[in-house]
Amino acid sequence: MDTLPLFTTAKERFYFVLVYSFIFIFNIYSYFQDYKSFVDEEVYRSKATILNIYDKQTYKILKLKTDKFICFTSIPKKLDPKIWQEIDLYLVTKNISFYEYLKGFYTKNFNLVLLNETNSIKKTIYSNIESQHQNRDIASLYNALFLATNISSDLRDVVSLYGVSHLVAISGFHLGVISFIVYLILNIFYKPLHQRYMPYRNKRYDIFVVTSILLLFYLIFLDNVPSLLRAFSMFILAFIFLRSNIKVVSFETLFIVTIIIISIFPKLLFSISLWLSVIGVFYIFLFIKYFSNLNKYLKIFIFNFWIFFAINPIVHFIFDTTSLEQLLSPLITLLFTLFYPIAFISHLVGYGDLFDPFLIDILNMPYHIYHFATPIYFLVPYILISIFSIYNKRIFYLLNILLILFNFFLYLPISI
Repeated sequence: MDTLPLFTTAKERFYFVLVYSFIFIFNIYSYFQDYKSFVDEEVYRSKATILNIYDKQTYKILKLKTDKFICFTSIPKKLDPKIWQEIDLYLVTKNISFYEYLKGFYTKNFNLVLLNETNSIKKTIYSNIESQHQNRDIASLYNALFLATNISSDLRDVVSLYGVSHLVAISGFHLGVISFIVYLILNIFYKPLHQRYMPYRNKRYDIFVVTSILLLFYLIFLDNVPSLLRAFSMFILAFIFLRSNIKVVSFETLFIVTIIIISIFPKLLFSISLWLSVIGVFYIFLFIKYFSNLNKYLKIFIFNFWIFFAINPIVHFIFDTTSLEQLLSPLITLLFTLFYPIAFISHLVGYGDLFDPFLIDILNMPYHIYHFATPIYFLVPYILISIFSIYNKRIFYLLNILLILFNFFLYLPISI
């Protein structure tokens, strides 16, 4: 049976955009009211949770989350706060624009008081992961993989060096692995119950619903990580569309999910991780559209390479770190499919340091980097050609010529 499009007329598309535009405007207005309350006084007292700590030479910068906004502020070096510790402080609100309020702003503070450390589940897990590693950077890496915490600037440089930022930021890749593991475990326990007591029920449907609920709890637990939120939304919509015989793998589906997320969470307009996640899925769909007739094994082999090279012009506009080691990214991505579940299970049983010797060697390897940022005069045509490639195969050929040329000149200076 042929799949059906979600929208059959331009009128239906218009009404969809109109409805979610109103939702977006309503949410922006709600944020603006919060902003007005925030800046009504020159100082604003608040309790906040420390999301991350950045060590500088003479001071520290805290990334804070309140019930209304996320902000950054500095504290003296002598203070010793902990991630997820609660603090009480006064924030200076002068000269903070509404745009900065939405995006996340830096401001001064005073009368900062470190409160007693909370024994939240997240902090307990965080501490448990840390206790299994002697190397601080490796502990930080695993906390990022499982709890979506931020990594240090030094570790971020290493991650960029190997071109694996997409593996550290929890997204659809991780969701796929997690959902597969959860599905298998639930199937083991549910299968005998289903056969004995409920053979009339749709076993796959029941397991999917429970899996979705568990993934939703995980998403909420991680405070709606943008890239994971996009992946989870597509995960749910894909299931709904499949049951309704609506086409799942389509650019329209990606557009719908993006519109819904931005409408409900307008602050995510400024989330780099969300947009990189959306861009990644866009090129995955483009790959499926034009390479679906390839041999199955050949397709698996070139998939990660093509996606890596296709995204590179956009990634290097945001992150300019460049090295030959980045060419290993497609292979590392393949290996990560095995590494991630093994690392997860090893941490559950208290042997989280299983891969530590190997990871320490990687962190200590000598490397040569240089910085190259994609020029805007190349980026804009490249994005436009990528979009028009949806509709025309010849334009898709042009896109491939551009990405080959870009990557050739990107890595050529390092190799000679």
